[in-house]
Amino acid sequence: MTDLSSSSAPPGAVPSPLWQAGVGAAVFLVAVGMAWGALGIPGNAGYGGVGPNFLPWVCAAVLGLCGVLLVREALTGGYRQAKDPGGAPRAAWGPFAWVSSGLLVNAALITELGFVLGCALCYALAVQGLRRAGGQAGTLAPRRLALDLAVGLIISAPVFWLFTQLLAISLPGLTQTGWL
Repeated sequence: MTDLSSSSAPPGAVPSPLWQAGVGAAVFLVAVGMAWGALGIPGNAGYGGVGPNFLPWVCAAVLGLCGVLLVREALTGGYRQAKDPGGAPRAAWGPFAWVSSGLLVNAALITELGFVLGCALCYALAVQGLRRAGGQAGTLAPRRLALDLAVGLIISAPVFWLFTQLLAISLPGLTQTGWL
């Protein structure tokens, strides 16, 4: 077993196994919180044989398993595949901000814009961030933005129609027709 005492490692070194085990424990605690929340969801099975609490329980179980495996990995030698981040580049905050803004804008405007337009906007903003993370230039060109919005519409419209027309699940629409 590895010594779990904290060491005075130089900045940029791989974190100690104690910190690594802490990450695994934190992941496990998030899973426990998800399971606690799933307890409050009714489990009445629908026509598919599973209730609305099925997916939260699956997510909590898988996340809990990941937390346990991370703790085991940390206690049996640390994250052996982790590379020394000493020469690694710093976090890319610009791309992170673009992707995060896409999610936040969608969450804030989905009831006003509807599912299709909200998701198309989310897609366009997230793609901007991913392109910037990949070092692509010219990402704010009007033609590229229009193409990103069009692709977002092409992806989100069939999802909206599938949920609202075939599965009879209510999603916010731009109009009351159920088609946009």
